[in-house]
Amino acid sequence: MYQKFAKAISNLHRGQKGMTGLETAIILIAFVTVASVLAYSVLSAGIFSSERGKETVYGGLEQAQSTMDVSGAVLGLSPNLTELEQVQFNVGLTIPNASVDTGAVVVNYYDNAVHAEGVTTSMALATGSTERGSASMIEHDEQFTVTVTIPATATCDAYDSFTIQLLPPTGAALTIERTLPGTMLPVMDLK
Repeated sequence: MYQKFAKAISNLHRGQKGMTGLETAIILIAFVTVASVLAYSVLSAGIFSSERGKETVYGGLEQAQSTMDVSGAVLGLSPNLTELEQVQFNVGLTIPNASVDTGAVVVNYYDNAVHAEGVTTSMALATGSTERGSASMIEHDEQFTVTVTIPATATCDAYDSFTIQLLPPTGAALTIERTLPGTMLPVMDLK
């Protein structure tokens, strides 16, 4: 009985010996193709996102390279001894091999009562600093003296606070916040 059963089973699959191997190969090729397409999509998305990340990092570095910093004291000038008329300070660059066009820097002033954009400002090469290139460019080893004229509508008296903001064409803004002392002097170190 066992022999008859074994013979019937072997006759059942006699003509399909090669079909099983071929079907398995086709299924395997389909799986490999689908997996390679998915891998390509994942890699493309990863490369795209890393490129976007690199652009963001380079943009941030470009912004940081033009950042200015206050060098030394911030002086308040009050020739009439009643109100602040000008603020004077030196600026330099924080990152070597960078430059800022002084003609493109916008200076804003604001206090509790007044907000003025594009206030009158002069920028000149600081005493003791050597001009390296263009006369209107702050370069990596130069310092410029900035004199900001306080707007006529502002009345800065004793103990008043004010903010001056320098906005270069590229890079971070330089913000200077100071409070006036109780006694007005012709020249005051605003700490």
